Formats: sequence, structure tokens, C-alpha cells
Amino acid sequence: MTPDDLVLTRRGVRFQGRLYPCTIGKTGVTHTKQEGDKATPAGIHRIVGMLYRPDRIPAPVPWAAPIGPRDLWSDDVTQPEYNSLVQTPYPHSHEALRRADPLYDLVVLTDWNWPDAVPGRGSAIFIHQQRRPGYPTEGCVAFSRAHLHDIAARLTRHSRLIV
Repeated sequence: MTPDDLVLTRRGVRFQGRLYPCTIGKTGVTHTKQEGDKATPAGIHRIVGMLYRPDRIPAPVPWAAPIGPRDLWSDDVTQPEYNSLVQTPYPHSHEALRRADPLYDLVVLTDWNWPDAVPGRGSAIFIHQQRRPGYPTEGCVAFSRAHLHDIAARLTRHSRLIV
């Protein structure tokens, strides 16, 4: 572990000498992640990218990529694009990245089940904004808006999420 790693503990995430409260998947942490289980997968997950809404916030780091109006994330286990960025029109099951709410204004991407996705092993584990404190995710790790932006600005391409 390094100070640049985000380490999940029972009290929150440790990062660069600070502890940040967070929420995780509704069913807790699992070693046997499956699509739709609402669990956060245990393991060491590399940070592989960052997406942001350029119409709402500035790029938090130079390597962040803008979320466009057509950007989606495929969660259809029957499709070759499963667990990857796709664009509309996409007739299969997906999540819209450009949402009306601020949940995905800033999204940190991990390498969970990526780039060679195993169908059914679970789609993206993002780091994103909480709906509200204590409200669980579908398996992602979520922070308050202020904490998410603070963390994102200091992440490096070598940072990892350790669950």
C-alpha cells in the first residue's frame, strides 16, 4: 500500500493521511461478485480513468475525459460491449452516464472486470458521488461531493482502490 491508495476500512476510506466517510454496496463486501448482487468486490482495483461532466464541473485532473450526451455504460451480460463505455443508440441494457442528478458528474473508473469482462461477474465499480450520506450503492464506492472532488484532484494513475 502507498499513501496514494484508497483503502476501505470499517470507518471509511483512508487516502493520503485522511479518513473519508463513504458508502458501499447495499449487501456489503463480497469475494464472489456477480452482476446485480449489490455488493462491492473485495480486492485491489487499479484506477484506470476518470470521467466528468464538462457542462457542470471543470476537469479535476488533466487526464480526465468528458462525459458526452451520448455516453452510456453497458451492463448487458449477453453483449460483447458488456462492462464498457458505449454510445446511443444502444438498444441493450445500460446505464446513462449523463444523468439529470449529480451522481455521475464525476466518476472514477476502476479495473473491476475490465478490460476483458467476464459475463455475469459484475459490471463497473465506479467511485462516484453519494445520493446522500449512508445511502448504499449498487456496488460502487461513493463519497460526499466535496470529498469526491478533493480525492479526485489528488488521484494519480498509480492509485488503487483496496477493498
